[in-house]
Amino acid sequence: MTENLIIFNVRVVTPLGFSARRGREMGELYILDEATVEVTRGLITYVGPNRGEQRDGYYQRYWHYNARGKCLLPGFVDSHTHFVFAGERAEEFSWRLKGESYMSIMERGGGIASTVKATRACNFIRLRAKAEDFLKQMSAQGITTVEGKSGYGLDRETELLQLRVMHSLNNDEHKRVDVVSTFLGAHAVPQEYAGRTDEYVDFIIREVLPSVTQNELAEFCDVFCEQGVFSIEQSRRLLLAARSQGLALKLHADEIVPLGGAGLAAELSAVSADHLLHASDADIRAMAEKGVVATLLPLTAFALKEPYARGREMIDAGCAVALATDLNPGSCFSGSIPLTFALACIYMNMSIEEAITALTLNGAAALNRADSIGSIEVGKKGDFAVLNTDNYYFLPYYVGTNCVNATIKEGVIYTI
Repeated sequence: MTENLIIFNVRVVTPLGFSARRGREMGELYILDEATVEVTRGLITYVGPNRGEQRDGYYQRYWHYNARGKCLLPGFVDSHTHFVFAGERAEEFSWRLKGESYMSIMERGGGIASTVKATRACNFIRLRAKAEDFLKQMSAQGITTVEGKSGYGLDRETELLQLRVMHSLNNDEHKRVDVVSTFLGAHAVPQEYAGRTDEYVDFIIREVLPSVTQNELAEFCDVFCEQGVFSIEQSRRLLLAARSQGLALKLHADEIVPLGGAGLAAELSAVSADHLLHASDADIRAMAEKGVVATLLPLTAFALKEPYARGREMIDAGCAVALATDLNPGSCFSGSIPLTFALACIYMNMSIEEAITALTLNGAAALNRADSIGSIEVGKKGDFAVLNTDNYYFLPYYVGTNCVNATIKEGVIYTI
């Protein structure tokens, strides 16, 4: 569903470009006061000085929205989530409060394995309803595009079920949020393959990947490249197989220990490498040289009480940095865009302008969509977040508080 829309008396705040912004470019925003933005059949057709609320002729076919000087930003792009699953793990949160680590909980049969059990027992209708609730919450925070990963099936049937749920949501005529699907069958080693990780990788390549690609259920393949999960060589083998079948590449890299996943992402020219809490200086430079988007997830570091990724150093090294929430049932049961802004600015030393770029244009680049979303420019989708203020500095200032007054998806207004 799309609309024709005129937004006038607005303060446009946006990065510019049709590719990721890198290094110091991330701090450069285009700001235009007393502006008008025109959306025709869902696409931006004009950005410039106010044209006013014109009622005659052509503009009679448009809805009119008076923003009264408030900020208009590109719709936020949450480029790393796990929002399709069954079963919460609140008890594990209490275990971590008592000192247990994320990996020790996995080793005792909790963690991802717990959610896998619940998701395998869930049907399409229940799984879709829960995921749809998350999308409504995302839309209320100004998110207009989200990436979702499978990875809570770890078998052929349930992995495909998760991806079919995302495919269904993305084809809903009345959707508020575009969904980009990622196959993450290599999220953990299922219990039935315990001690046989190489065989599980063989199973994914032989039995699951062909079904994913033949049914066009995902655009990306991801892998949890981590000590005790999937090694560098196992990750490389899976990702090369995925690329040969037409999927673009992502990695969970260097989250727990400095394994070298960021370097592998550079080697394979992956679209993004995510987490990166322990990425080395050399691998950060390699990512910058290869144009791999560094997707940072400060909510996860916050929830796990881990050191934050070195966002400032990555930007200074010339990386394109994106921010995302990592909404998931275990290590980060939060999809808070406001808190993501605050943590990025306070603990990763990113400027507010850089954080805006990271959650819009660079998030779009992390999904191969910088040519169609992520900035307010003619030809892109009419996806916007309207703030309740004319001061975008409020985004991290009101820590954890939603500053979005309305979300606009392809010209359709959703008032919060």
